[in-house]
Amino acid sequence: MEQFLAVFKYFPQFDAGLSAGLMIFARFLAFAKFAPVLGRSEINVTIRLSFALVMTIIFLNIIDTGTMPQNFPFIIGIFINAIVGAFLGFVSSAIFSAIAAGGDMINMQMGLSSAVMFDQSTRTQGSLLSAFFNLLAAVIYINIGGLYWLIRAMEKSFELCGVFITSFDMNLLASPEYLIAITANVLYVGLQIAAPILIASLGQDIILGIISRTAPQVNVFQLSFLFKPGLGALILIFVLPMLLNVINDYFTSYQNIINI
Repeated sequence: MEQFLAVFKYFPQFDAGLSAGLMIFARFLAFAKFAPVLGRSEINVTIRLSFALVMTIIFLNIIDTGTMPQNFPFIIGIFINAIVGAFLGFVSSAIFSAIAAGGDMINMQMGLSSAVMFDQSTRTQGSLLSAFFNLLAAVIYINIGGLYWLIRAMEKSFELCGVFITSFDMNLLASPEYLIAITANVLYVGLQIAAPILIASLGQDIILGIISRTAPQVNVFQLSFLFKPGLGALILIFVLPMLLNVINDYFTSYQNIINI
């Protein structure tokens, strides 16, 4: 790579732009691989490459790339920039884990644990409602300007970690307290989303338990297979507008992906 770039040393401006562009492109490409919405497997690789290329051209004109130091390890610089982009993508995608956790809890309480499907976004077997809530969260995230937040986070990353870097401090991008907060919210927000179904399922179990005691001849076990999915679906339809507000507020509270 260094030998190839040495050809352009006779064109200083082009050489500086090409070197900085490759660093920015590596950061954006790694970011698009792990970021929410952009990182979904349904998004074609060509789209990610096009996105990284367009963002590279834009950011070359809006940020101060600085001057590449003498004897700069080019391969290491590309690798470190890719790590920075992948780290930011991971932090932003971790916010979506709480929504998927809520879908898994609802799926289990509705008695649909055996109903699984292949999730294209993670390439694993997942529950039906988890896949549904993942898609719903992606639509809400795009609607409230989540992609703009991602681009703004990348802009801040270039201010905190320059283009020509050979190492970076993770605390500059996200403090340990911030990482703990977004991972701890997986259970908290998941329970908020699944709370109506959990409460209704608990009340149904109590009613079926009373029926089992008062009328032992009634097969309560079979009745639960009938009532749990139906009751859960009715409650989910009723509370879904409120859940949209919960997810919206949750995303809005974490719009600053880089905690500074």
